[in-house]
Amino acid sequence: MKVLITGAHGQVGRALTNRAPAGAELTTLAHQDLDIGDERAVGSFVEKLTPDLIINAAAYTAVEKAESDVDTATRVNVAGSRNLAQAASKSNARLIHLSTDFVFDGESSTPYLPDAPTNPLNVYGLTKLGGERTVLQTLPKRSVVLRTAWVYAAVGSNFLLTMLRVMKANGAVKVVADQIGTPTSANTLADVIWKIAGRDEITGVYHCTDAGVASWYDFAVAIAEEGAALGLLPNTVAVTPIAANEFPTRARRPGFSVLDKQSLVALGIELVHWRKALREVMKEIPRA
Repeated sequence: MKVLITGAHGQVGRALTNRAPAGAELTTLAHQDLDIGDERAVGSFVEKLTPDLIINAAAYTAVEKAESDVDTATRVNVAGSRNLAQAASKSNARLIHLSTDFVFDGESSTPYLPDAPTNPLNVYGLTKLGGERTVLQTLPKRSVVLRTAWVYAAVGSNFLLTMLRVMKANGAVKVVADQIGTPTSANTLADVIWKIAGRDEITGVYHCTDAGVASWYDFAVAIAEEGAALGLLPNTVAVTPIAANEFPTRARRPGFSVLDKQSLVALGIELVHWRKALREVMKEIPRA
């Protein structure tokens, strides 16, 4: 299977590369290799490569910056998704496209189903929703939109590594306790994507996070505990819960963004609890 991965230098892109199955012939591209917002460049590259599958892990993910950089966020998240879907259509390729829990407004009190009404609160979520829609409209029978949330890895820029750095430097941290979701290991996402890649019959929208529910405060407490157990942190780190309004941000964020994964589980794809996944990722950090 010939596979094109965009966003290859990101957390998920790296995990996809590292965990690719035998027989997958990979072409991995970062932004500097291919600007997915350039329709001609995308069309030309895909036409020459003729991949069987395109995995779009590229995205504009700077949530705060997107509020004032709407054009760039739209170019990457909407136009870029459309360009890849159109190129896939012309080359008869499948497309697996990553999206986000931020397409929801967080007003629900139960986990969001894939067909739940969307209502983004910020530019990032709005542009990611636009990307979803153009993929599904352009390639309805050969695309999968996989929504995820709170992604982290042993490398890159993410909540886990930020917490470890702050905890080690200060011995204490204050973390929002009234935003609820599910941490998701990039390794989990990569493994699920590769399982979907091997099953052409899977199409449409699915949700993928690790199992369980947490607040950012819960996530931080777990990081402190696992970090101490692994010798990455002292045993004395203090984690204090705060309300979201004590840590104001320009971009509004959903207060509740737990995603319902049952349709994915029904395909026979098992998901581990986020705490177990966190432990496994943190074991990689001394070697990263």
